[in-house]
Amino acid sequence: MLKYLFFLLIIRPFIFLVLGVNVRNLKTLPQDGPAIIVANHNSHIDTLLLMSLFSVNKINKIRPVAAADYFCNTKFKKFFFEKLIGIIPIERKISKENISSLFDGIFKALDNNEIIIIYPEGTRGNDNKISEFKSGVAHIAKAYPNVPVIPIFINGPDKILPKIDAILVPFISDVYIGEPMFYNNKSTLNFTKEIKEKVFELKALHTQKETL
Repeated sequence: MLKYLFFLLIIRPFIFLVLGVNVRNLKTLPQDGPAIIVANHNSHIDTLLLMSLFSVNKINKIRPVAAADYFCNTKFKKFFFEKLIGIIPIERKISKENISSLFDGIFKALDNNEIIIIYPEGTRGNDNKISEFKSGVAHIAKAYPNVPVIPIFINGPDKILPKIDAILVPFISDVYIGEPMFYNNKSTLNFTKEIKEKVFELKALHTQKETL
């Protein structure tokens, strides 16, 4: 209930009324899980924007994947991001001790028919540039080959709240949603490459729009 009210009364009005969003191909976005949302990442606003694309009645089923060492390093942040945003915290530092349980929270969410949001770059980039994708999302897709992977390109949140700044600047964002992808016995390396190529194709659509 707390997460529902937070998005209904604060986040969605902020995203749609204060900032503004243009969405392409919204019908492709699944409203029921399990599903894996994959997007480029340049701002903390990215997550709030993506979550706001879903019906508020589904908000408790939307689970962003986030770094535990950053979002859960204090009691307040742990409460805020786990209870109000609903993140799945994961460790960014991989060791022999945690590698076997690294994706446990994600697997549990998918088994619970939830929709996860993951950023394969692993961290926020700068200047709307897309960095190399890590293969974690491909390993997740390999474990759940019947679960759709939805590629998304986001433009705008990096101007609203840049990585190096803490001042919000109103700016209309664009969201391009691609067709679902499924893991089909390819190597995780190749599937990771395919996902990145799809995100770049969506970015190219935005570039074409800007040049018209």
